[in-house]
Amino acid sequence: MSTRTRESSRAASEDTRNQLKAAAQMLFARHGVDAVTVQQIVSAAGQRNNAALHYHFGSKEELIRQLVVDGATVLDERRRGMLAGIEARGGPASIREILHVLVMPVIELADDECWRGYIRFTSILQASDRKTLRAALNNRWNTGYVACFGYLKRMLPLPEKLLEQRLTLFSIYANAVLSAREAALESKSRSDRLWDQAFTIDNMLDTMEAMITSPPSAPTLAKLPSGRS
Repeated sequence: MSTRTRESSRAASEDTRNQLKAAAQMLFARHGVDAVTVQQIVSAAGQRNNAALHYHFGSKEELIRQLVVDGATVLDERRRGMLAGIEARGGPASIREILHVLVMPVIELADDECWRGYIRFTSILQASDRKTLRAALNNRWNTGYVACFGYLKRMLPLPEKLLEQRLTLFSIYANAVLSAREAALESKSRSDRLWDQAFTIDNMLDTMEAMITSPPSAPTLAKLPSGRS
């Protein structure tokens, strides 16, 4: 086989892999991971039989893992770069600055059509199979995310148990809002009064900041295990 033929074969193989990934990502985003079959992925990618997916990925589970890592790598690189800039200036000056690092890379990713569906796909996976998501990230592809939460834990003056729960609720809320925005971007045939406002992203950040910085109420504090703040 000539060098040109081998290069052409590798390019065709890479194209097929990318088509399968793109098809799977969008199907998972729209229907959920468990509801999508290998046959549906193969058909959506324009391939003839299921062997294509098994040849390139070995299994649906490995395809899922690679999809998670692909997007997480992009997000983590962006977050780490933003954090490096903040740390070079002496560290974060506000909660809002850290929320900006957490949220803006996700918004940038969703705005890129090549990644459309990734946010919903990973949000669904986090809700339905967190073990698989964590195994894919392997404490390697989310270091920027973890660093941001480390800052939030140090900066928020809340009792430990409330803080842990509030940050978990914040993650659920942020995933839901960002997924809804991504879904709206997918169907841009008409104007959307919710998402098309100039202040939308800033207002989203406002609600997220309010959620984690709001002082706990007296009834909440009274129900802490210790009964104290």
